[in-house]
Amino acid sequence: MPRATSGGTSCSRRTGIGSRPRTSIPNTRCSSRTPKGAVHVHGGFLVKIAEEVAYQTDVGQGDLLFWFADLGWIMGPWEIVGATALGATVFLYDGAPNHPGPDRLWSMVERHCITHLGVSPTLVRALIPSGEDPVRSHDLSSLRILASTGEPWNPEPYRWFSEEVGEGRLPIINLSGGTEVGACFLSPHPISPLEPCSLRGPALGMDVAVFRPDGTVAGPGELGELVCRKPWPSMTRGLRGDPERYLDAYWRRFPGVWCHGDWASVDELGQWFLHGRSDDTMNVAGKRLGPAEVESILTLHPAVTESAVIGVPDDVKGEAIWCFVVASGDVSDGLVGELSALVAEHLGKAFRPARVLVVPELPRTRSAKILRRAIRATVVGEDPGDLSSLENPSSLASIRSVLG
Repeated sequence: MPRATSGGTSCSRRTGIGSRPRTSIPNTRCSSRTPKGAVHVHGGFLVKIAEEVAYQTDVGQGDLLFWFADLGWIMGPWEIVGATALGATVFLYDGAPNHPGPDRLWSMVERHCITHLGVSPTLVRALIPSGEDPVRSHDLSSLRILASTGEPWNPEPYRWFSEEVGEGRLPIINLSGGTEVGACFLSPHPISPLEPCSLRGPALGMDVAVFRPDGTVAGPGELGELVCRKPWPSMTRGLRGDPERYLDAYWRRFPGVWCHGDWASVDELGQWFLHGRSDDTMNVAGKRLGPAEVESILTLHPAVTESAVIGVPDDVKGEAIWCFVVASGDVSDGLVGELSALVAEHLGKAFRPARVLVVPELPRTRSAKILRRAIRATVVGEDPGDLSSLENPSSLASIRSVLG
C-alpha cells in the first residue's frame, strides 16, 4: 500500500496534548522491597541531558519531540528537560498506543507534525501484528529522527521500524543509559554509520568499556559487564536514605568503576550491542547467554509476535532455558516443537529450551519494557521485588495458569 500524503494537515502547529482515561492499576508493590530514589543534582542533570538531546538526537528550535514513555522513567524527564532547554516543544500523551485503533501512534505523528519519535523495541513488536496499513495510511514525512531505548532490539522489528516507519531514510538513534545515569552511556549520532540493532558506541563524554568478571576489558564479540570508568555530570550521587545500597549496586563490583548491570559486547568493527540486563543473563552448561539472543531466534517464526526468555535452575546445566511466547492467530499443535527445534538449530542442541509456553501476554511496564524478573520469580516462586511499574498484573496470573 503506498504511503498516504498529507491532505491539509498543517505542520506549523507545534503543540498538542492527547489524553485518554487510564484504567486504574492496583498497587502491586512488594512490601519487602521499595523503589530506589535516585539523587540527582540540578546543574549536572540539565547540562548532560541538554547536550544529548541536542547532539545525539538533533533536537532544536521548531522541533517537536515525542518519546512514548511513562514520566516516571528517565525518558520522561529526558525529553522534557532536554527539549525545553533547547527551545523545542515536547508532545505528551497519556494512553495506549493502539486506542481507539492500531494507527493511533502514527495518526498523532501526522496530525501534530512530530519531528522526533522515540519508542521501545517492545512497543514496535506489539504494533507489528497490526500490519503495515496503519502506518502507511498516514503521512509521516514530518519525522526527521527515530529513536529507541529500554532494551535490546531483535533484527526483524528493527528492520520493520526502519523501513516501514522511517522509509529507509531516517536514522534510528538507539541509545541506552538509565535513571541512575541521568543520561546515556551508549548512543550513535544522526550522521553515524549504523549496523542494525547497534548502539554505535560511547555517548559524548562517556568512558565506557565491557569488562570480564576479573575486571579486564573483554575482547571483540565477547560478552561482559557494561561499565563506566570516569564520572560524568548527571550521574546519580546516591540513593535516597540508603548509601550502602548505592555502593553495593554500582561501585563494589569493580572498585572505582561504575558497573551498570547491562550485558554488552563490541564487535570487530567497533559497533556496540546490548544483550539485556546482566542479572537476566543465563548460564547454560557453563556458557553465558543473553535473553535477547534466544528471543531474536524465536521471533524468526512467523507465528511469534513477541517473547521473553529466562533461565531456571537446573541440576545438570546449571540453568535451563524457558521461553514464553505470544503467538498471533490460532496456535498449531506443533508450534512448541517448532520453536524448540528452531532455537537448537541456531544455538546448538545444548541450548534447546527445556520448556516453551504460549501465553496471552507478557508482563510489561508502562513504558513497554518486559519484566523478565517478574516472569522468573513467578516460575521459581521467588520475591519479584518492586512491581509498582507493572502495567498488566493479569499477565502474571496467565503465566501461573500455563505452568499448571
